[in-house]
Amino acid sequence: MNTVREQRLVSTSTSMSFAAGMLGPSSRSEPKIAPRVLLVDDEPRLLSSLCELLKGRDYQLVTAGSGREALDYLSRGGFDLVVLDMRLPDMSGHEIMDFINAHKVGASVIVISGNSDIDTAIGALKRGAFDYLRKPYAREELLRTVDNALRQRALEADNRLFAWRLENSEKSYRYLVDNSPDIIYTLDEDGLFTFINERVQHLLGFSRDELIGRHYSVLVHEEDIELARYVFKERRIGERASRNVELRLKCGNGGNENRTFENSLLTISFNSMGMYASEQNEGGREFFGTYGVARDITERKRVEDLIAYHAYHDVLTDLPNRPLFKDRLGLAVIQAQRSETKLAVMLVDLDRFKLVNDTLGHIKGDELLQQAAARLKACLRRGDTLSRLGGDEFTLVLPDFRNRQDVEDIAEKCLGCLQQPFLLDGHEVQISASIGIALFPDHGSSGDELVRHADIAMYHVKGLGKNGRAFYDDSMVDVSHHKLAMEQALRKALERHELEMYYQPQVDVTTGRIVGAEALMRWNHPERGLLSAGEFLATTEENGLMLPISDWMLEAIFSDLIEWNAVGGEAIRMSLNLSPLYLDRGGFFEKLKGSLTRYGVPAEQIEVEVTENICIRNPQRAIEQLNRLDQVGVSVAIDDFGTGYSSLAYLQRFPIHTIKIDQSFVREIHRDDSHAPIVLAVISIAKGLGLNVIAEGVETETQASYLQRAGCSTMQGYLYHRPIPQRQLINLLQRQAQARVVAGIERAQAVAC
Repeated sequence: MNTVREQRLVSTSTSMSFAAGMLGPSSRSEPKIAPRVLLVDDEPRLLSSLCELLKGRDYQLVTAGSGREALDYLSRGGFDLVVLDMRLPDMSGHEIMDFINAHKVGASVIVISGNSDIDTAIGALKRGAFDYLRKPYAREELLRTVDNALRQRALEADNRLFAWRLENSEKSYRYLVDNSPDIIYTLDEDGLFTFINERVQHLLGFSRDELIGRHYSVLVHEEDIELARYVFKERRIGERASRNVELRLKCGNGGNENRTFENSLLTISFNSMGMYASEQNEGGREFFGTYGVARDITERKRVEDLIAYHAYHDVLTDLPNRPLFKDRLGLAVIQAQRSETKLAVMLVDLDRFKLVNDTLGHIKGDELLQQAAARLKACLRRGDTLSRLGGDEFTLVLPDFRNRQDVEDIAEKCLGCLQQPFLLDGHEVQISASIGIALFPDHGSSGDELVRHADIAMYHVKGLGKNGRAFYDDSMVDVSHHKLAMEQALRKALERHELEMYYQPQVDVTTGRIVGAEALMRWNHPERGLLSAGEFLATTEENGLMLPISDWMLEAIFSDLIEWNAVGGEAIRMSLNLSPLYLDRGGFFEKLKGSLTRYGVPAEQIEVEVTENICIRNPQRAIEQLNRLDQVGVSVAIDDFGTGYSSLAYLQRFPIHTIKIDQSFVREIHRDDSHAPIVLAVISIAKGLGLNVIAEGVETETQASYLQRAGCSTMQGYLYHRPIPQRQLINLLQRQAQARVVAGIERAQAVAC
């Protein structure tokens, strides 16, 4: 009886079982539901007896004493079996069975009747009754008939379920194959298509009908036909079968695009896909075709190619980058060795690029690099290689040239094209380049050696004033060694106290008094003697010594200021030049404020000199820093005003107190009637904005007279004083203080008389 119950669960939960059929192998994991049985008889005693007989069988029993009551129950559905008395007071059993059939109640019917008329039995069986029992019936006969009816009903439900699953499995298979993102196909032993899914239409533009019965070669790119033989005629199975073989297939939609496919080909055994016939005689199984899956990897190949391209090309200029340059240079060296030809390596470094980048911003700096790359590329021959190593540095590989003059001509073309103005966002910018050249085999036998020597030659050009070219020479190594030695010695200079501050007095020409002094660093080199800042400060920028040297300068200046002020008399203003790096990263404001407090020096006695490029490069940062200086009473001077990208807006936005006229403009004053419009303009601007003005590099009386007539009364230069050590400046200040005392006494005596 338990078996009957389990089978009945299938029939009473049809919809649930069908859904489960798509998700699992069986519906027997569903909750078990007892069969519902409707007992119909108008005799209460017989109906009660029938209930008692079936009561212990785990059925859900419902009783009806009339035909109307039975129809009411049946109209609500949900019954698996009806045990029906044929003779009822209000209608016959045939009428109830007609209702069941008409309304597709779906319940099995066992007819019980005391009528021996054969027509009644035939009528019941024609209407689909499972069995016909005559009263009186044996107990075992009724139970057996009920069990058989429910068992048959369960088997029929299982059959319907299995048929539904099979039908849906076939539909699912066809759906999955036809809607697969891959091309799925089979070939016969001759390489003719026996099946191919609809994906081929979407990817290649061929219909299935066009390909069935045709040879696979109609799809394969001509260059891949040989490789395709191993793919489309695969006989191996398992791990030995072809996998991940890439082929290019043709498109049949009129386009000329070739797609790349990754093929996973499997020759399937008989038990799984039936690609081999049944075993025959002693010769094993007969091969009759190939099964394959072709996946479109065109986009993946494009992405891989793009990634590979960017791995070896500069993103900004689209030129070969350092790894690709080294690879090409290595091949060029090998080729030059084999053919015994010449090879040149050029290193091109853009002059003044950093100034443009800091002034106009990195975006415009990138545009400049792109334009420079395009110009350099136009100067090359076919077969030459131009690459960008990084920053503003480019390299050229020039193979197979005839003579040295050919290389010089290309270098001159590069210099000439870069000297032409660049237009950047309305700004006309001019730069130049320093080019170092190394030749194979004269200057090196390997790529690394050629690059190193070209680099040395390039720095040699920079040391001579930039904007030029030079071939490598062994003597240049000495210069490089000198720079390295200079760096090492400069690191020790701080430890050995070899640095010293010098001061160039600033004079009020109307009174002849020293009103200020500009602090200038000097290096007492143990071998080369006294070096000016211009001879070694560039090295500090390159090797990271600017911050510690600036810290030393700040302490040295304040220490000297204490001695200045001890002389007595009027305290003079001290100007110190500030590196942009120190302003941005050195914590300058905090260190300056700490020194003012520690040494007790008035903030009004300090003036910080900055170049206008500091303001232009990062205006907001400059405003913040200079405002902090102004708030504590430290004044700010713009040094070398007019030599860069000047803007009156900077003078209005920033807390500036002094403008210094650059000595390059002062040198243009040769006669009393000279016309120096820039000098006059700077003085006029300063007066208009209420700023102090100081002229630098004054060396002649003519220059001093011209400047004084123009309205500039404060000057510094060799005409008055050269930069001098601290002790000499103190002596000057002492004599000035004494003279002031004497003058005061004389004035007092004159008043008394």
